[in-house]
Amino acid sequence: MMFWFGGGWAWWQALLMWVGMIAFWGLIIWAIWFFVSGLVRGPQHPGGSDDPGRILDERLARGEIDAEEYRRLRDLIGAGSDTAAGSGARR
Repeated sequence: MMFWFGGGWAWWQALLMWVGMIAFWGLIIWAIWFFVSGLVRGPQHPGGSDDPGRILDERLARGEIDAEEYRRLRDLIGAGSDTAAGSGARR
């Protein structure tokens, strides 16, 4: 056999192979985790989930509160802060 030159791999070649294989499988596992966790979490809302004006608007849209209750709560929110309450529905 004329191309074997000593009959075995050097230790650094085996180490390089193992490091490459661990990095490859680590990347595959990370990609699977990233996409599965993204599907489980669902879409993120840019306004934040604790914006009181947006929550109030959603409750009115779902029919949990009527228009009179909406106006009363909107006035309470407006009186409690100096800035507009999120979705621009402040009067």
